[in-house]
This record gives sequence, structure tokens and C-alpha cells, in this order.
Amino acid sequence: MSGHPTRTAALWVPDWPVLAAMAVREVPAHVPAATHDGRRVVAVSATARAAGVRRGMRRRRARECCPELELLDVDDARDAREFEPVALAAESVVAGLEITRPGLLLLPASGASRYHGSDDALAEALVARVVESTGHEAQVGVADGILAAVLAARAPGVVPPGGSPAFLAPRPASDLVHVATRPDVAVAVTDLVQLLDRLGVRTLGALAALPAATVEGRFGPTGAWAHRLARGEDLRPPARRRVEPDVAVAAELDPPAERVDVATFAARRLAEDLHDQLVTRSLVAGRLRITARTTEGDDLERTWRLDGPTGVLSPARITDRVRWQLEGWLTASSLRRTSSGRGSGHLPEGAPLARLALTAEEVVPAGAEQPRLWGASSGEDQRAHRALGRVQGLLGGDAVLRVRVQGGRDAADRVHLAPFGEDVALPRDPDRPWPGALPSPAPAVVPAAPRDAVVLDAAARPVVVDARLAMSGEPASVRCPGEEDARGEERAVVDWAGPWAAAERWWTPAPRRRVHLQVLLDDGRGLLLASTRGRWTVEGVYD
Repeated sequence: MSGHPTRTAALWVPDWPVLAAMAVREVPAHVPAATHDGRRVVAVSATARAAGVRRGMRRRRARECCPELELLDVDDARDAREFEPVALAAESVVAGLEITRPGLLLLPASGASRYHGSDDALAEALVARVVESTGHEAQVGVADGILAAVLAARAPGVVPPGGSPAFLAPRPASDLVHVATRPDVAVAVTDLVQLLDRLGVRTLGALAALPAATVEGRFGPTGAWAHRLARGEDLRPPARRRVEPDVAVAAELDPPAERVDVATFAARRLAEDLHDQLVTRSLVAGRLRITARTTEGDDLERTWRLDGPTGVLSPARITDRVRWQLEGWLTASSLRRTSSGRGSGHLPEGAPLARLALTAEEVVPAGAEQPRLWGASSGEDQRAHRALGRVQGLLGGDAVLRVRVQGGRDAADRVHLAPFGEDVALPRDPDRPWPGALPSPAPAVVPAAPRDAVVLDAAARPVVVDARLAMSGEPASVRCPGEEDARGEERAVVDWAGPWAAAERWWTPAPRRRVHLQVLLDDGRGLLLASTRGRWTVEGVYD
């Protein structure tokens, strides 16, 4: 992988999270506003910053600084959705871009600068187009390398070719956080910067002067990543994204369809039309959205992720997915109301479908998908997808489920089952903080129903948990009655960790209190145990 930096343009909209929230809530621009996560201020508008509000403040302190402050909730999905018009406006100037995070995008600048005459002309064109199309004021920086371009955008300014190392050298190492793409990456970078500060490495120039092998050996992959960026190098150029509109087909059902077979016949014609359009235009899609409308005005919608290696479905397979959804909708088993925003509900009996539409989303040119690092697939993935598709065709869409990890505090809460191939949002975001959550790693096996267990101390007395969530003694052995492999025999505890106490909904008449414990048995098994109201259960098994 070459470390030679590419000429990159960075477009940054300051305070984007709060600007997006203000736009959705229709808060006037002159009103001080900030977004918060329930505890602290996350983003601040310019007017609120002028009144003394700062990121990281608690809500009460922010209100003291600015009594008229409008506090808005954090919503990552809203920020991304509202930023798309800004990206489309920038793409009308430069052919491809990469959205690093809502509020910041990167564009390849070499060819675009030659077309517009200079780096400064390119920056002016981008700013003008974004203002004209969206009304948002953006800042653009151009430099060699991603980090230098992002920091130049915050100035804003243009770094001459070859000048990125000198531009980066005096800047503080904490500026590395500005190119973090996710909250977990930002946390890792912040921890690295704090460690470097304690070691006396406080600027990007000081970090770049260290030997690369030493940095990687001492600080790992994050340190190697930071070292290369501090030297003005890139791990990769900005990923290009071509604008391809969604491909949609629709049909009015006259007379309205009251039976699945009638609606499926119409879906077959739509599937053939959609497939022909994709093939004719040499496109593949990442998602298939199925929408329908009943005669009572209910809008139904479901999106399926096309996880196959090519992103192409035959008309028959598209029809199968539509049929599964029709069966669910017409039998009142699966419904999502999108027109009223009321969430999930049920289709009234006897409400026929009056309209059906199919949309291919995340459309890209055929062949644009990157193959595997070690060569193309031998076909096993495609055969597995086809086999699962056949099973779903025989048994129904909900018969084949896949496991996804969602937010939660214990192992069972983090398991979310969804139909294979269906693209649905997780009910609970796993990236949000979950105070009291069990530490990593998660159990490899989570039983559908927790099994009873008996935990004994060194004196063979049952280990109990009192009202203050404290254990009566250290676990010395565990017995799992009814287990075929253990035959209910006691197994000695070789090592254990915990306990982790959790009290949920303590303010309600029926609070949930439990204690979790990790134990390693003498037969090599690792168990996750939980105690609730004097009962120990096996919640998970570690491999």
C-alpha cells in the first residue's frame, strides 16, 4: 500500500448536528440551540457558543449560561438524512465523494482543480453550490492527504502541494480526532492522545518524528494509523461514489387485490420490469424496497438487503420476496405504517391492496463492488444464499432468521432475531452507552430459555444475593440439574469474575434486580450465571 498522499478536498459544515436538528424542528437561526444525549451537550450552535455554552456541559450548567437555550435530542439517523442534500450539491461539482460522517465529506481534488482552474476556484465552486442548493454555509480545505485537508477546511484554506507535513507539524496531536469516523474510533483516538501527552508527544510533528516501527509496536494499529496521518500520508484515497438514481416500478391494482395470488401476479410483472431496467443499464442494487397501499389509505413498507455477491436478483426471487410480504400484510402478521409515523400495527381485515411498488436502492454500476481481498468467491456464499432463499420460499419469510447484536445490558437482551435478508433497524442501538452492561466478550451461546443452576460456596452452602445485591460468599462449585453432559454433578469453580449488579426500573412497583457472575469450571467450560429473586440460571456459555 503506497503512502503517497493524494490531493484531497474536504467540505465541512460547522456544527452540523445542531444545524440538522434545528432544521427538522424548525428552530429559527437566531435562537441559541444545542443537542444533548440526556446528560451532556454534544453540539452547540454559533449563537449558543457566543452565550458561553460549550460541548460537554451538563444541561443545567448550559441553561445557566443561556436561559433561552433550545435543547434538542441527539439523532444520528436524522443528521445523516439531512446531510444528503449537501452531499448531492457537492457531487454536482465533483464526480465522486466520500461521506466521512454527517457534516464532513471528502472529494478527490486533483482532476477537479484542473477543471476549475485552481484549488481556490474549486473551493469557491463547492461553497457556492452548497449555499445555493441547501442554504448551509460550508468551509472547504484542499491539501495533500486527508488529515491536512480536514484541518485546512476548519481554517479554511488551501495547503500548497507538498506542504502538508509542514502544515501539520505545529498542530496539537488532539487534532487527530477530527478525522475519526465513528464514536468508538474517536474514543480510541482520544485515549491515544492522552497517553502521548503524558509521554511528552504533544504535536503532530513530534509524533511524525518517531520511528514508525516503534510507534506501531508500542501503540498498536491506532498508533500506526495516527503516525501515518501525522506525516501527511494517507491510508487510502477518498472513496468515490457515483450518483445513480433509484430504479422504481409501480402499478395500480384495479380492481384492488384481496388475495395473495392476485397481488403476486401483478408483482411478477413489476419484478420483470425492474430486473430488465437494471440489466439494461448495467446496474446492481444494495436494497430492495417493497411498498404497497391499501384502499383504506394505509401505506405498507418493507426493505430487504441484497446480501448476495452480485446484488442482482432474478425476477423469480424478487417475486418470492414480494409474496412473503404480501402474505404478511394480507394476514395481518407484519405491518409497518409509514404515512402516519405510528410505527407497527395491523392491517384491518378485508383491506385490499390498491397499489404496489418496487424500488431498487443503493444503485451502483455493475462491477463497482470490490471483490474479496484474497480473490473472488468460489461460489459457496452464493450457493448458501440460494439455499436459504429456497427454504424461505417453502416456509415463508419469517422461517429463516439471522442473529444481530443490539444494545442491552445482559446477553439475552442483546440478541435480536430478524428474517434473513430483511433490512430493518435495530430496536436498540448497540453503539449507545449502556450503563451496567456486561463486559466483553459476549457469550458464544445464549440459550433460548435460561437453565436453572445451583451455586455453592466452599462450605457447600448456597450462594445467595441479598437486597443490596451482595453475595453471601465466593462461588466454589456449580451444579446444573438436568444437563445431559454433566448429569447434574457438581463442577468445581476454577476462577470467577464479578459480580455485576444491575437494578432496572427501580422506580416502578415491579423493579428488576439481578446479579451476573462469570465462572470457569474445572471441565473447561465458561458460564455466565445470573441470580434473580434467589434463583440462579445459566444465561450463556463461553467458548
